[in-house]
Amino acid sequence: ELERIQRRILERIAKLELQLSSSDDAASDPTAERLSGILRSNAVTDFKFKVVPSDYYERSLEARRDLLSAPSIHHLCKSIVLVNTQAQSDVVDCSNRYNSKYYVVVVQYTARFNAETVKNYLYALNQGKVPKKKFNLRLAPEEISNNLTGFEHNAVTCIGMKTDIPVILDEAIVKLLPDFFWLGGGEIYLKMGIRTSEFIQFVKPFIFSCSTA
Repeated sequence: ELERIQRRILERIAKLELQLSSSDDAASDPTAERLSGILRSNAVTDFKFKVVPSDYYERSLEARRDLLSAPSIHHLCKSIVLVNTQAQSDVVDCSNRYNSKYYVVVVQYTARFNAETVKNYLYALNQGKVPKKKFNLRLAPEEISNNLTGFEHNAVTCIGMKTDIPVILDEAIVKLLPDFFWLGGGEIYLKMGIRTSEFIQFVKPFIFSCSTA
């Protein structure tokens, strides 16, 4: 009997969290306010922020989808900072988006990132002027990612980064319907949903297939 009561209490808590998350647009959150200002000043109007529970990343993709009211688990995405570990000695920052030391790639949680496709894309982008062996994209150490973006792990977003890092958007995200996806919102407890077309217009990412299902 006690177990049954405990289970009912936990179910009610879960329902309340879902209701609060669904109704809370994080309008009073300082980070959400700052990023919202950046988006609006760049003609982005179709976006929203939501506060999520502290155990968000311990939950299944289906549970996260429900918390965000996302259309599917495929609409849940993440931003990853990459470092070119084999870059030429004069490539030390992000001043040349075609041959940058760092990139941010946005991929779905349901997809597997393929670093080889990025290597091939950047090699072609530079028209063979940079040897292919000079491209080796790997996950940047957390400290470097934090310093470059100003956001900690599980909070990274492409909007409002400390450094103007070139962005790669996986083509699979562009093909999602409806064209509105979710990613980090600058804080671990904050998630941002945005219209894909407006994201592309503002961020101007490189778009190509860089993952496998």
